Amino acid sequence: MSAVLPEHPEFLWRNPDPRRSYEVVIVGGGGHGLATAYYLARNHGITNVAVLERGWLAGGNMARNTTIIRSNYLWDESAAIYEHALKQWEALPEELDYDFLFSQRGVLNLAHTPQDVREGVRRVNANQLNGVDAEWLNPDQVKEFCPIVDISPGVRYPVLGATLQPRAGIAKHDHVAWAFARTADEHGIDLIQDCEVTGFLRDGDKILGVQTTRGPIMADRIGLAAAGHTSVLAGLAGLRLPLQSHPLQALVSELLEPVHPCVVMSNHVHVYVSQAHKGELVMGAGVDPYNSYAQRGSVHVIERQMAAALELFPIFARAHVIRTWGGIVDVTPDASPIIGATPLANLFVNCGWGTGGFKATPASGWVYAHTLATGRAHPLNEPFALERFTTGALIDEHGAAAVAH
Repeated sequence: MSAVLPEHPEFLWRNPDPRRSYEVVIVGGGGHGLATAYYLARNHGITNVAVLERGWLAGGNMARNTTIIRSNYLWDESAAIYEHALKQWEALPEELDYDFLFSQRGVLNLAHTPQDVREGVRRVNANQLNGVDAEWLNPDQVKEFCPIVDISPGVRYPVLGATLQPRAGIAKHDHVAWAFARTADEHGIDLIQDCEVTGFLRDGDKILGVQTTRGPIMADRIGLAAAGHTSVLAGLAGLRLPLQSHPLQALVSELLEPVHPCVVMSNHVHVYVSQAHKGELVMGAGVDPYNSYAQRGSVHVIERQMAAALELFPIFARAHVIRTWGGIVDVTPDASPIIGATPLANLFVNCGWGTGGFKATPASGWVYAHTLATGRAHPLNEPFALERFTTGALIDEHGAAAVAH
């Protein structure tokens, strides 16, 4: 049985009899799951792999993310994995032979208070020590780099400066998923859509396979990679993960002429703005404070987001909103991901990316494939093990870097 991906009728994915046994089963057909499947084949020669998706490929958070790509994180562990991802992004269009509109237009993180300035300068210094491109700009330099930002001193959130990562930018998220999916399919990996995992087959603390709406599927190793729902899946196996799920809202405007040359982010007021290749403005906010699995959010969060955006960009005052949406993000206590083994034999997790999931896609797939292939953590994901929540070796980007998305 074959299924046709929306808007991509030339891509036909094999949907075989799911009762066969696989070396690796990946639960979640989004960016991280598809990248993991690709790197299992590319880096480790493992092609007896199935990617299970309860809906259609890339129909979850991959279709609802910020499109922002950057690596200017504060802590060494975060900078290492995100910079690895950025270097992969720079090579992937040629490697995958797919133009997913990767645009290195630069990302500005605005500072509005003296504390923002101190944090920004600190992060620039930390980035440079880690080999990550980063600069500190004063308000006039911010205006030169992004002429449409209002740097007037009398506004509610005056711009006191900004960090700049010139190599950062955006990519078209659904195209990224199709690129990984097509190449994984060419390697013979099975991409099984409309296949929801409803339970686990186990022998004591050893996981033998998964029970799905298409029947049981046996596997030597199972990797969970379902953004926003990994905690629910783990709960089916009796495993409680330190995750909370929150809505994350965004919106797009009508199509406009090119006017916004970069990505501008302001964590202080929880808003970011970029302009997509077709011309629509892409705006987003911080996570909604309440827990939910609904792909929608609170109206007051969008209202505050729009008010802040219009103060920073008065030129957008007459633009029309076309649609709004919400993704679901998993957030850990330290706002850093969990990538690695669980107490249950043969069961692995890749979750908790919060707002950082899209930009990490290729590196996440790279290290998760290594872990699933070898049973051992890659040096880049070793610090992000589940055990850090008992040892206290947290990687608190949320509290330290003051950067969303």
